[in-house]
Amino acid sequence: MLKRTRQILGALFCLGITLLLLDVSGVLHRQFGWMPKVQFLPALLAGSFVTVAVLVLLTLLFGRIYCSVICPLGVLQDLIARLGRRFGPKKLRRTGRYTYSRALTWLRWAALAVFAVLTVLGLTSLAGLIAPYSTFGRIATHLFQPIWAAGNNLLAMGAEAADSYAFSEAEIIFYGWLPLTITFLTFVIIFVLAWRNGRTWCNTVCPVGTVLGYLSKLSLLKVRFDADKCRNCSLCTKSCKASCIDYKSHTVDYTRCVACGNCLSACKHGALRYKIAPSHLPPPGEASNSTQKEGDKALRSGEASSSRRSFLLASAGIATVALAQEAKKVDGGLAVIEDKKVPRRQTPITPPGSLSAQNLAKHCTSCQLCISECPNKVLRPSTDLMRFMQPEMGYEHGYCRPECSRCSHVCPTGAIRDIIPPQKAAIQIGHAVWVKKNCIPLTDGVACGNCARHCPTGAITMIPYDESDEQSPKVPAVNTAVCIGCGACENLCPARPFPAIYVEGHEVHREI
Repeated sequence: MLKRTRQILGALFCLGITLLLLDVSGVLHRQFGWMPKVQFLPALLAGSFVTVAVLVLLTLLFGRIYCSVICPLGVLQDLIARLGRRFGPKKLRRTGRYTYSRALTWLRWAALAVFAVLTVLGLTSLAGLIAPYSTFGRIATHLFQPIWAAGNNLLAMGAEAADSYAFSEAEIIFYGWLPLTITFLTFVIIFVLAWRNGRTWCNTVCPVGTVLGYLSKLSLLKVRFDADKCRNCSLCTKSCKASCIDYKSHTVDYTRCVACGNCLSACKHGALRYKIAPSHLPPPGEASNSTQKEGDKALRSGEASSSRRSFLLASAGIATVALAQEAKKVDGGLAVIEDKKVPRRQTPITPPGSLSAQNLAKHCTSCQLCISECPNKVLRPSTDLMRFMQPEMGYEHGYCRPECSRCSHVCPTGAIRDIIPPQKAAIQIGHAVWVKKNCIPLTDGVACGNCARHCPTGAITMIPYDESDEQSPKVPAVNTAVCIGCGACENLCPARPFPAIYVEGHEVHREI
């Protein structure tokens, strides 16, 4: 019952968060938007101490059920481990998948210490590279979402051919090679570790797993041995994906046990129970020193005799299939439309509600949820080392519409505060800057005015370039006191490859 309940709840949590990150319609937030906010680290950074207290209480009662039920990265590792157990080498499938191993305590504490130091220093973006929920968010956004969107577009094409509008086409955005490479390498490491050894990432690298693991030593309910019933068949050890059960000494390392229930269902003799108090026998861990030493000696000899195969990731051999050259976009079959390039901004633009670049850098764990949820494809991960993978704004594919505040609703850490559209329309995240050398009325001698026509705040007006000559070409003039930096002017400027007007960000947002 424990194992089945864990599997159902874990599948629901993982599926809900995954669908939220892959959502191309923007309608799933109402159903699943609460799930990222109950993740341990986002709740802690958001100051949601009630949520943190509930998660700690659950750990003190039931052990590390957070890692096996609520954490999507943990459930993903379980899925990969299950595939490895079913489709892995025949020898492992025949003799059993896992073996007991000692905890790498020094590595766990070192990873936690590095994570804590980076967080205290405000380098949350770097600390988030090993945070469980953020790691899963990057994997889903950069690896799974393009595949999901491509499938959606195929369905949209089929629906359109059948005169149906059940699906709408979604734009697939490429966010750059560096975010993709980092995400891919992280996924490969997690995949290989889970395929071969189950929960290695959780029990050696993950800082949340380390904290909750040592809290779970105090948990009320634990997996406990009844040595009288145990036949030393080792089925419990072979089924333990956390490698924390030593059947020879009848001990369980509770700092690594995630209360998955695999050992309980594997035991054929009823020697394991998930209960409050130990039986009349000495509790696990109090076996005689001689028994412990004998078990350790046998384990070491077994490890020495077993062959250790070194595996190499053929990343060089897994070369990406050469991308087909994109067909040139043509306007009416006459003129080639050149893609826009990102202007060189002195100050990056951060989303409305983030308050300032410093606040965003301090609280954001770069989970990519706001990026995947942005309907206008304005947000993208930063490649700057100090803000790595955190969201910044660019207007090559769209602009930040004043009526949209979805990113502020979905942010689980408080890096982007929840705002409503009327508030957003009064927040100045940047200001427009005119670039004379790119402006079409001056370079091509034709009237334009796109920026002024589409400015939602009326911050841009067209004035004669030569004030003394009313017939001179009209160029934009920006009222920076009114401009909110939404990027409509930059996005809709027809100048290529660089726009004639772009938005310069503000370190600290202002209210107008």
